[in-house]
Amino acid sequence: MYFNKNIKFLRKRRNRTQDDVAFALKMKRSTLSGYENGVAEPGISALTAISKYFGIAVDTMIKIDLEQLSESQLYELEKGQDIYLTGGKLRVLATTVTQENEENIELVPEKAKAGYTSGFADPEYISELPVFQLPFLSRNKKYRTFQLSGDSMLPIPDKSWVTGEFLQDWTQIISGQAYIILTVDEGIVFKIVENRLKEENKIIMYSLNPFYGPFSINVGEIKEVWKFVNYISSEIPEPVVSADNLARTVAGLQHEMNVIKSRIKGE
Repeated sequence: MYFNKNIKFLRKRRNRTQDDVAFALKMKRSTLSGYENGVAEPGISALTAISKYFGIAVDTMIKIDLEQLSESQLYELEKGQDIYLTGGKLRVLATTVTQENEENIELVPEKAKAGYTSGFADPEYISELPVFQLPFLSRNKKYRTFQLSGDSMLPIPDKSWVTGEFLQDWTQIISGQAYIILTVDEGIVFKIVENRLKEENKIIMYSLNPFYGPFSINVGEIKEVWKFVNYISSEIPEPVVSADNLARTVAGLQHEMNVIKSRIKGE
């Protein structure tokens, strides 16, 4: 039970005094002080009032130690992305921060991908990953970078570093956009996603390379979802040839073949 310490934490986080909060909640300051110090237990009406005041669900206030969440997770809660409000579970992400309590971007190299599949929720494992910063990204969101391989990502080159923004509420997956998905069986995959969670409790994943066919996974097979932000590569992507250019190229080749055939016949 974290209710008493969470009240105190949220009050101080918002630079409010006990008098400020007690006045807003129409209760005595001594009553609020008793709740914060754990010497008094609030009733249902008080629980509801405090939850509404801070904008955080009662279940979250009771079951989650808010002081242990990262700044980006607190930001998501405070802007209304509290999964408990819709009956789900809060996905507490294992993460690392700087000395200034700013989110790191952890790097998951190719050789660490297998370990990440089993250690993604282990704070000790995550703390051993290399970290870096990208100053042009938001400080209020959580990012992680994965080194991905394979030709299913083309035109994104093999071994590129792909950065994603942590998505806590999977119902917010937007069909047609790219995501990094951690799955039970497939491991880490980078795909264009079609969201069918509400209708069929699954998502369909499409490779950027049309040579590979789509496949679907049930929500129970998903461990993490990261929305694509950018990628870093030392290679230049292959140029995309338009249909018109392709037709002209084929016509040119046919013409050259006809010229060669005519020369052969002439000999």
